[in-house]
Amino acid sequence: MKELLFVLADLWLIFTGFFYGWKFIRRYGNYLLGLEWFILATSASNFLAWSLLGGDEDSFMYSVAYFFDAFSRSVGVSLILVMGLMGATHRYKPTRAVDIAVFVLGIAAGLYLRQFHGGELHVGPAVFYVVVNALATVFLAYFSWRLWKIRAKGVAIGAALATAAGTYIAVTYDFFPLPGDDEYHTIFYILALSTWGFQGFAYYFGYRALHERDVTTAGEPAPGGERVARA
Repeated sequence: MKELLFVLADLWLIFTGFFYGWKFIRRYGNYLLGLEWFILATSASNFLAWSLLGGDEDSFMYSVAYFFDAFSRSVGVSLILVMGLMGATHRYKPTRAVDIAVFVLGIAAGLYLRQFHGGELHVGPAVFYVVVNALATVFLAYFSWRLWKIRAKGVAIGAALATAAGTYIAVTYDFFPLPGDDEYHTIFYILALSTWGFQGFAYYFGYRALHERDVTTAGEPAPGGERVARA
């Protein structure tokens, strides 16, 4: 039963990553969020394939999994996420050079930090992951507040719950193994993959709500080219 739930949670993250990543790029031209969502989905695809093929720790896919994990935990679901969501909260549109630079930074961080994964706890990198997550959480709380302020209360609650769950996963990831979990941390990964997929889902709809509110009040062209009248 646990194995089935693990596969379903992983497939959920793969779906939300590719589906909403494409929507971020196609509908809003937001390459920061779109590509980060693609990275999460690719990471989940690699992780699922590695698990189904036997979970060999000497496999190349095992090293790739740790790279993607380090990329997203250090820069992806922190700096890139915040910069991307600022497109809806502050009309922030980074230049192509900024887009490239921040992903190069993420790649460098992923390549460096992947060495600290393994059975033993590496306190420095683990604390770093928690700190960058906490900093992103401050902005995500603001993001949820902005949604509540425009009366998108259901979306605001969803974004807040996704953020709270993501913070829980970030804190427990290295420091607090779940009691009763197996040696492969199956229960933890069921919760983590489900949470990361929920974040991808919730933040997309939060971004959409803020963007459409901004379009309506500013009278700017909506996606598809149709101009919306000023409220």
